[in-house]
Amino acid sequence: MPTDTLGRFLAALAPEHREAVGARPREEQERLAAAWERELEADDGLDTLDELSPPAAEAEAARRVLDRETD
Repeated sequence: MPTDTLGRFLAALAPEHREAVGARPREEQERLAAAWERELEADDGLDTLDELSPPAAEAEAARRVLDRETD
């Protein structure tokens, strides 16, 4: 399991999104990973989900970050 923010972010993505994000420039990947980490820290609802299933909370935060990117 990756321990760096970018590695954890990529692992939290659905496979099809992981491939698309992986094709982006490294700087953009790191920007998205930082946004993902902020999402995890800021959302109290994800805290509750994190207690039940950390991978589910990470996946939900990743989905939200990508959704904002496409809006």
